[in-house]
Amino acid sequence: MSAMKISSHQIAAFTEVFRRRSVSEAAAVLGVTQSAVTQHLAKLEQRMGTTLFIRHRNGLEPTKPAQELFTLTDRVRVLEQLVAETVDAYSDLSAGHLTVIANAPRPAMPIISEFNRRFPAVRISFSLVTWELAKQRLEQHDVDIAIITEPDDIASLFHVELSKTRLMALIRREHPLARRETLSLAELAQERVILTEDGSLTLREIQKACLENSISMPNIIKMTTYAVLKEAVLHGIGIGILLEDSVFPTEELVYKPLDELSIDFKTYIVTTSDKRRLRSVKSFFDTVQIL
Repeated sequence: MSAMKISSHQIAAFTEVFRRRSVSEAAAVLGVTQSAVTQHLAKLEQRMGTTLFIRHRNGLEPTKPAQELFTLTDRVRVLEQLVAETVDAYSDLSAGHLTVIANAPRPAMPIISEFNRRFPAVRISFSLVTWELAKQRLEQHDVDIAIITEPDDIASLFHVELSKTRLMALIRREHPLARRETLSLAELAQERVILTEDGSLTLREIQKACLENSISMPNIIKMTTYAVLKEAVLHGIGIGILLEDSVFPTEELVYKPLDELSIDFKTYIVTTSDKRRLRSVKSFFDTVQIL
């Protein structure tokens, strides 16, 4: 009996499910039904003799065999997309799908807004992730574009610098400390401090600065994203610490520089070297240049 062959449909279904962590989103990208994607995955798992995804409440988690397979199939899918784009080289960018992640909303939103205006038919899946997770997803090649502050190994990625920013205290305008020109970590240690969760650049840098200055912050609350952190400050839960260009300004809040954290951090838009040639990715980078 001959072994069951792996089809291009199975490779496409698996790769898009891995990228999106969703059968329904993969089906939409491929223009097929969800049941078709599920069947392709089932046949591939049968051929490999292993489970590829574990279903959780928040989506699908790839297994180790899936991660190993994806390092190969992602290249195949990118090449297929490049071939299709070469064939359609003279047509408008009237379809497609981009997966964009960022560790803060403010740098990303103007770019996405302008890109949508120029290319309304291209679907964008956008999500906020921690700095650590953004780096991991770049390394795993399961996103098209990341907007991230101080990514590691920047030389191996195609990148454009967007801005420079600093860590600042975000505080309600009527708070007594809002009258100060700058704030020290020792002063903040007397307050309830709101930070982003484990895996964030902010948390790493604050912990490092506290250690270097022998300061302990006993009253810390961690929030999932910068956007949630901003809401917490607005509601008087405490003083936030975040990168200045992370969230859009609000009348009720003010930024205050931190004495021990005056260094600049660079925010980049990045993609992998193979995906930079895709028309939708290239057009997204071109949008950055016109803003």
